[in-house]
Amino acid sequence: MRKGIHPEYMECKVTCACGNKFEVRSNKPEMSIDICNECHPFFTGSEKILDAAGRVDKFKKKYNLG
Repeated sequence: MRKGIHPEYMECKVTCACGNKFEVRSNKPEMSIDICNECHPFFTGSEKILDAAGRVDKFKKKYNLG
């Protein structure tokens, strides 16, 4: 690699809005993020799966469409 053209790669302290803190490597010394694996619904298991077919049936029933 050529000297002097690459950014410095260092330890980065990441802080999430939920309070979770962890370290990664980046070219910034600190980062603040809105969502992480500790508070994201996919990872926490609180993900809601919408039943689109049920909603369509409810709409049709409400307006006598079928």
